[in-house]
Amino acid sequence: MKLAWNTFVKFDAPDYSAEGICNFRNFVRDETLHKMFMTGHYQLFVAVCGGKCLGMLSLREKLHISLLFVDGDYHCNGIGSALIKFVSRYVLTEEGIDRLTVNSSPYAVDFYHRLGFKDTHSETTADGIKFTPMELRLL
Repeated sequence: MKLAWNTFVKFDAPDYSAEGICNFRNFVRDETLHKMFMTGHYQLFVAVCGGKCLGMLSLREKLHISLLFVDGDYHCNGIGSALIKFVSRYVLTEEGIDRLTVNSSPYAVDFYHRLGFKDTHSETTADGIKFTPMELRLL
């Protein structure tokens, strides 16, 4: 969660209100979220090199990307794309699900579009958090 928080502060927080920043901080520090990871309700995939976590992607309900963050020093090196590609294969072959969804931050909209995600609704704000709902069809 430290990677998620540090990356959020550097790249996403400038697009958010104080309320949104506070709500995101509370989300990544929440003990209930930790328990959901531990019990498998959230699946966590990481990109590691030399013992260092360079990127992370979590899935909620087997198809929704809840957290995708790559260490800022490693942006534009294909780590986020590789995580999406790996998780796409996993969801399709292991879970039998033919799509991924995400609520993209304003910072990541172009990244998701480049990978083939399509907007399902226009940008919205909930609890101070701006996002664009998107979907990627895997078949």
